[in-house]
Amino acid sequence: MNSLVRSNGNFPSLIENFFGRDMNEFFNAGTAAMSNVPAVNVVEHSDGFRIEVAAPGLKKEDFKLQLSHNNLTISAFKETQNEEKENEKYTRREFSYTSFQRTFMLPNSVDAENIQASYTDGVLKIDIPKREEAKVKPPRQIEIG
Repeated sequence: MNSLVRSNGNFPSLIENFFGRDMNEFFNAGTAAMSNVPAVNVVEHSDGFRIEVAAPGLKKEDFKLQLSHNNLTISAFKETQNEEKENEKYTRREFSYTSFQRTFMLPNSVDAENIQASYTDGVLKIDIPKREEAKVKPPRQIEIG
């Protein structure tokens, strides 16, 4: 079983249970299409989750984040054009396109209204907070009446 995140051993981690499998991994497992998809880290902390996408060479304007029915889609598109004039009669143009799309199924425990994203030093970071009722509470003493 291919999974986005695995714990040590053969048991899936809690993050995999909450986020499910990356939809691209499900549809493209074992194909060459995955070679252009950037590496992704998914981190769970006490207040939520963080998705980190390694995408150097892009600008924040190249990204598009869309949330629909707890499916978070991360996509990017960039077009570059190189033009070389070797002499008056010949011109060569080379087009280069960079694009990808990844979709993650978010758990119902997230606060979808407060998702935030930033792009710094080639890494897109998406902070996904948990709803208050989903956060782990510290143990408390219960008095006996």
